Amino acid sequence: MGDWYSIGIALGVGIAFGALFAGLLSATPVGRIVGVVLAGVAGALAGTVIDDTAELVAGGLAGLAGGAAAVVVVTGALRRGGTRLGLALIVAGAALVLGALAFVPLVGYLEAVGLPALAARLRRTQADRYAGLRSLAKD
Repeated sequence: MGDWYSIGIALGVGIAFGALFAGLLSATPVGRIVGVVLAGVAGALAGTVIDDTAELVAGGLAGLAGGAAAVVVVTGALRRGGTRLGLALIVAGAALVLGALAFVPLVGYLEAVGLPALAARLRRTQADRYAGLRSLAKD
């Protein structure tokens, strides 16, 4: 099909690796950093398997961007009371869907633009944990 198609696949697979590693490792601050770095490496390796240098760069950058974007989503969910295992399973399932959708022409490009944009928007609008009845407690 062309180089644009293989670059789109590398972008989508890199985003999927970013979401996967962020979902699995974002429980601690060190895990977040390790998850993003591993996502970049895995995306670059996937790009190398797909084709040549352009795909390596696209996959690596998409892995970093996808990991950073998914860390924002996972950290916000954990802060609001989500469980680590439950979030890891949900995000792993979403990563599988993102990876599969990368093989649809142009969807990898949309993933590479959409997921970081969603994370930036969520980061601006994240609220604190709901206080519930703690707000009525006397100190």
